[in-house]
Amino acid sequence: MIKRIQDRDEKQKIARQVLEGLTEWFEVEESREGYISDCKDWIFFAAEEDGHCAGFLCLKETGKETVELAVMGVLKEYHRNGIGRQLVEKAKAEAAFLGYSFMQVKTVKMGVYEDYDRTNRFYLACGFKEFEVIETIWDEANPCQIYVMSLA
Repeated sequence: MIKRIQDRDEKQKIARQVLEGLTEWFEVEESREGYISDCKDWIFFAAEEDGHCAGFLCLKETGKETVELAVMGVLKEYHRNGIGRQLVEKAKAEAAFLGYSFMQVKTVKMGVYEDYDRTNRFYLACGFKEFEVIETIWDEANPCQIYVMSLA
């Protein structure tokens, strides 16, 4: 079940639980703590399975017409069960309802790290399209792939 969370403390609690369980993707503590802190102000969806938190997704506005899938995590024991796709579908529907025209997401460019290659394939399967790679957003070892999708 996917539900929108409004309570700021609950958002941070869920984000901490999930991101600390996914240190392969969120290993830089400063970045992880930044997501946990910032998510309280973003549109927040949580996935629940069998009474347990399985994952979450946050959207933040990046422009008048655009929202970014700012952070998303699904605990490993729930991977490959459709939860990530359900979170993205709910986020797309809500973003369109709120009047946004586009959604974007940033990740590490395909071919750099195997774990991120799976992430890239997931976003492509959800309907995102390659937009641009910017080598300097993060650092040379982590070229930033930007994906976009129309919400129309």
